[in-house]
Amino acid sequence: MSGMGTRAAQPKTGADSAQGEGLPRPEGAPVLLAIAGFDPSSGAGITADLQTFWNHGFNGVSAITALTVQTARGVTAVEWVHGDLLRRTLDSLASDGPLAGVKIGMLANAEILGVVAEFLRRVGVARGRVVLDPVLRSSSGEELLSAPAVENLRMDLLPLVGWVTPNVGELAALTGRPVPDRNAVQSQARVLLERTNGLNVVVTGGHLDPPNDYLLEASGQETWFPGQRVEARGIHGEHGTGCAFSSALLCRLIMGDGPAEAVQAAKAWVLKRLDPGA
Repeated sequence: MSGMGTRAAQPKTGADSAQGEGLPRPEGAPVLLAIAGFDPSSGAGITADLQTFWNHGFNGVSAITALTVQTARGVTAVEWVHGDLLRRTLDSLASDGPLAGVKIGMLANAEILGVVAEFLRRVGVARGRVVLDPVLRSSSGEELLSAPAVENLRMDLLPLVGWVTPNVGELAALTGRPVPDRNAVQSQARVLLERTNGLNVVVTGGHLDPPNDYLLEASGQETWFPGQRVEARGIHGEHGTGCAFSSALLCRLIMGDGPAEAVQAAKAWVLKRLDPGA
């Protein structure tokens, strides 16, 4: 399997009373930024991202794009954050110190997407350390990125990120072509790569049978990762697995994993989340 890298040592942990009432926190650990919506059930979105960062030994900061009313069963309401507030939040976080990586989730509309794209152009985070989870709809069918903004995502945001992690439905929306089977996954991932040089595409295969995941590296190297159906035993069920996967992928990349190794480790993290006893 190509793309293996040397894994960097994980940051050490310790107590820092200045960062939260004496709770153990990584000392001098790299800071990762999550840009996504807020899920009050904490199964997905910002809180899931921060939890994943923490469990991989990183400090996390966040910029909220939307407030949602939701549970593990679905989204019932969404209130978008004003673009100027998001811009000020991102600028404030960037001024507080260097960001080692960025994970992007729900973006809502063209205004918010534009703010994020502008921020990425200015902040100086290496493209290979920016992971986009293209959240277009909730699992219950709620639209989480307006249809006109999908084109903005293709044209303005994809060239600024190094990784994109669509599921099968999101891949179809990004390419404008159906993805009915394994062969279409490969061909449509190549469409994305041809449109956006330097992009690594991970297609999560939860809707495939079998549920295998597919990696197309920017170099053109392809890898299929065998998947399996599991009975979700974690407190959130299957809710937020895409968020957890993309956040774990970013963590593994920052830790020094190569592309295939990072994807494999992120898959293992999600499996553990679904079934803590696995």
